[in-house]
Amino acid sequence: MPALDFADLLSRHMRRIRASAGGVASEIGISREAVNNWRAGTSRPSRRHRDRVLACANYLRLTEIECNALLQSAGFEPEFPVEPAATAVNEGQAAPPVLVPPTVTRLFDRLQALRPYPVSLLLTQAHWGQPPERAAILAEAAMRYGKERVLHLQPPFRAGEGDQDYFALLAAQCGLDGVSSDASFEMSLARLLQQPGPLFCLVSRFEQGAPEPRDVLAGILRSLSEMYSGKLHLLICGGAALADLKYQGGDLSLLNIAATESWPELGVDDLRRGAVDATEATLMRALHLSGGHPLLAQAALVLLADASLDDAAITETLSTHPRLWEALVPLLRDPATRATVEGWLARPTLGPARPYLADPLLRQLYWSNLLAARVHPHGACLEWRCDAIRRAVHQVIEGLEAQPA
Repeated sequence: MPALDFADLLSRHMRRIRASAGGVASEIGISREAVNNWRAGTSRPSRRHRDRVLACANYLRLTEIECNALLQSAGFEPEFPVEPAATAVNEGQAAPPVLVPPTVTRLFDRLQALRPYPVSLLLTQAHWGQPPERAAILAEAAMRYGKERVLHLQPPFRAGEGDQDYFALLAAQCGLDGVSSDASFEMSLARLLQQPGPLFCLVSRFEQGAPEPRDVLAGILRSLSEMYSGKLHLLICGGAALADLKYQGGDLSLLNIAATESWPELGVDDLRRGAVDATEATLMRALHLSGGHPLLAQAALVLLADASLDDAAITETLSTHPRLWEALVPLLRDPATRATVEGWLARPTLGPARPYLADPLLRQLYWSNLLAARVHPHGACLEWRCDAIRRAVHQVIEGLEAQPA
């Protein structure tokens, strides 16, 4: 089946949640006429408006795969790593089993060992899926708990005026009928917990959306965790904003009782799953050139198919990756920030790695996946993830400094 173009995809996703052109326009900061032109196919987003298309995808509550497809249909790079394509299945045949990597099985081992509350936060830097290996996580959960005892909550970016539909949307994701309020949502979950066996709940993008319903959701999950001790197994996934809620919020007691996990660095085995024909040497080289950045690693594998390119040429090309520039340009517009970051470029390490970085600039660089925490003889330290990122920082600073005051 041919890929749908941007206008078709946008129209389909808007119809699915009955979103109006005015609602989309208000959310992403453009005119209603512009949205209608996108839908009609009479115009497309300009090269400067990738952030608007991404905001539109969030508003329309798209999955990572749908978000990537919408961005690519508009001529933009994907936001999330491209997972290995599923094997084609003929009608009547069972789908092939999802390959569950050891990282996921160990994650569940640790979650199920937590006492008294099996609640864990899974924090990931930018450009991983939210969560990474989602299909594998859900497959492992179904194997351990039973498919009927697995829920996947994806809090909406925006549920409507006043967020009155927030809990109805969450209930629909879980197949719970008759839910129209937070109270009825809590009662429905309680009925599931009264049944035999533990209940697993994966919460993706917990931090998105308005704080009021999110705080109510956190209170419900904490209350049920206490009422049905050990029966509600929670894996809550997110990135920078979830870390801020954990360490700065202070009043979200659900996060205070949760253990904290960080998704491990990309490895050769991870790359091999999406590039089965690549040699070990090629995988190692891609990992080195990208510093383990998931999108840069995929780009490096593509570039390595050209045997005429040496490491310097690949590094130079990777330094122009749009995702790097989208993170760096807004950050480095401030002259004081530019001066600080420029002074860090030549340093082998930028300080000790901590569960939560107090310095807001280091914290932003880290969660943008520009820095990595790596082991040194005196402990884990922050480093620039790779030379391509260093080069991108230098290029952005050089370009901004050249602009007239």
